[in-house]
Amino acid sequence: MKIFNLVFVFIFIVFAALQYNDPDPYIWVPIYLYSAALCYLAAQKKFYPKAYLVGVIVYGLYAAYLFFDKTGVIDWITEHHHESMVQTMKAEKPWIEESREFFGLVILIVVIAINWAYMKRVQKH
Repeated sequence: MKIFNLVFVFIFIVFAALQYNDPDPYIWVPIYLYSAALCYLAAQKKFYPKAYLVGVIVYGLYAAYLFFDKTGVIDWITEHHHESMVQTMKAEKPWIEESREFFGLVILIVVIAINWAYMKRVQKH
């Protein structure tokens, strides 16, 4: 788990750094750095269940918003027929930007959930 978490610390810091040209870096830089911090702490075997809960709830609510938004994931699936999200890094179409953000949040939620489950297992023993 230490390697898992250190890899995601690196990935999330890189993701945060790549937000410099995003239309809303003030939202995404803290989101990625929060998860990087949780992964760093987990790599040090320091677990904060309330911090995991806050992350999962906030990220989950934001992901739900992006999923159902009028230019969100549903729009990308139904109206734009799964148009490629990787054509260019500059997303000029809102449904591409919001779908990418949604899947970024899904990755964050999965990593936090894995750490939460690992924490529960460690605490049992």
